[in-house]
Amino acid sequence: MPDYDVAEPLDTDYYAVFANIPDPERAAWSRARAFIGEALPQMNDFWERAEFPAHLAKRMGELNLLADGIEVPGLEPMSPLAAGLINMEVSRGDGSLGTVIAVQGGLALRSIALFGSEAQRAAWLGPLARGEKLGAFALTEPEHGSDSVALETTATPDGGDYVLNGEKKWIGNGAGGDITVVWARDDAGNVRGFLVEQDREGYEAETITGKASLRAIHQAKIRLNNVRIPRTNLLPGTRTFKDASEVLVATRLGVAWSALGHATAVYEAALSYATQRTQFGKPLAKFQLVQDRLAYMLSELTSMQLHCVHLAGLDAAGQMRPTQASMAKYHNTRKARELASLARDMLGGNGILLENHVIRHLLDIESIHTYEGTQSIQTLLIGRDVTGHSAFA
Repeated sequence: MPDYDVAEPLDTDYYAVFANIPDPERAAWSRARAFIGEALPQMNDFWERAEFPAHLAKRMGELNLLADGIEVPGLEPMSPLAAGLINMEVSRGDGSLGTVIAVQGGLALRSIALFGSEAQRAAWLGPLARGEKLGAFALTEPEHGSDSVALETTATPDGGDYVLNGEKKWIGNGAGGDITVVWARDDAGNVRGFLVEQDREGYEAETITGKASLRAIHQAKIRLNNVRIPRTNLLPGTRTFKDASEVLVATRLGVAWSALGHATAVYEAALSYATQRTQFGKPLAKFQLVQDRLAYMLSELTSMQLHCVHLAGLDAAGQMRPTQASMAKYHNTRKARELASLARDMLGGNGILLENHVIRHLLDIESIHTYEGTQSIQTLLIGRDVTGHSAFA
């Protein structure tokens, strides 16, 4: 039986979007490319077994791939473009590894960097960015996903402590990690962030099983049963739900880059397969229908690249608006889903084999299409911005 080489990167850049990338950004991209060269041969097995490759998460930290553009003492700073390119390249290899960046850097690390005390930042930023500790971000609850503003988890003052009670769901690294940023309501009803060590008494976390997407990173259901933490574990910069939203907005652009990575992988797999697979006496690439699909996929992929690179420039200049990040996620995750479906179809029966990588990307895209705000929520955010009218229920 023939083997098809569909995982080799082709550096697709039809509009030369990446042609003039500065050297520091290109170096960051190269580090991510080298890492994926190490990691990709292992990921189908981890994905199939639904096991988390903790050694690869640590390796990303060693290569400074986890900071997601956040300034961490002792680590080389990275621009929004460098962070995006890393996210794109790692996700081109594997969605679970891309989600490690989103959870570890985009959510947990960013929460502490933005809202933590000096002591909290000194204690946690370095270990999280270097992959020495695993962090989690606990906002969503069993009954509150898109309406997470209505969260019910409580943090009640008790002497010099807070006592946390409630439940959280879909929390990456929430079980088997080290620290969780828990969002809860204080006694005044304000939404605050709290650092909760996962070995605290009353912190009960169960890994969610039966997933058909992002199988190589674990999400957890968490129960907080009278978890007692000192008041010094409060993130002092948090005051309202807007603070949690600030973290999500920053991570949303990262999701757009991740979607671009997935889309690049499936397009390049489809192109490589079309040149290697022979049917009816000639390569698939010689059929008009195949060329039509490849041209369409390339046009959409190029559009995704333009979204990401342009917004990285706005972000670096401090000019990116939240709804622009929403637009990038809305556009890119939708297109990534479409391109993955087309690629799967173009590979025929071979498209459902993990060894050809496309099916893993297709299924993993379903998760990034949902997390950090579903398509429906992004639609309403954009719609409110352009019309001036809120259509939220």
